[in-house]
Amino acid sequence: MDILELLNEIQAIARTGLHYTEGAYDRERYERLLELAAQNYGDLLNLPSENVQAQFGKEIGYITPKIGADAAIFNEKGEILLMERADGSGWCLPCGWVEANERPIDATVREVREETGLDIEVKQLVGVFTRKASVKNGPHTMVAVAHLCEIIGGELTLSHEGSALQYWPIEEMDNWHPNHDKYARVAYKMWQSNHLLPAISD
Repeated sequence: MDILELLNEIQAIARTGLHYTEGAYDRERYERLLELAAQNYGDLLNLPSENVQAQFGKEIGYITPKIGADAAIFNEKGEILLMERADGSGWCLPCGWVEANERPIDATVREVREETGLDIEVKQLVGVFTRKASVKNGPHTMVAVAHLCEIIGGELTLSHEGSALQYWPIEEMDNWHPNHDKYARVAYKMWQSNHLLPAISD
């Protein structure tokens, strides 16, 4: 098991336990687990452990994965729009976190506008994908909701989150952000079939 996957599970167990426990001794044990997880997160990610522990304390209730929204946008040649991430972690579909009280479809539209300057219509759900915490993937388990989208306006404009925006033939890209090659390939098969069903998000 990857060390970040292990730490992610430990901190989730500890935080969920702290939310539900009524026993003083159990609370001490969960707090110690959380302290150990924060220390190791800090060492791995080069962050002060107290900052990590403070971040843990901001979430309440049962600990669940983060939700991401991803947009697959193709041109008439079947090339997919990708952004080279400014953090150096490869090329990705336009994407981002779903915010509180926001539907995945709305997050997809918002993220595309913020990252590319384009206005899009969500046409089809591509799939729901799970990415476990790992050194490669980052410290959180996340669930990505990917949609096939169509441009309806705007002008292609690079944001501060990227260093390049470009349409790519999928087979020519060899520096993918983790898991985004999978989203792109599934979306491409759907785009090729041209049998679209309306995407529903409620």
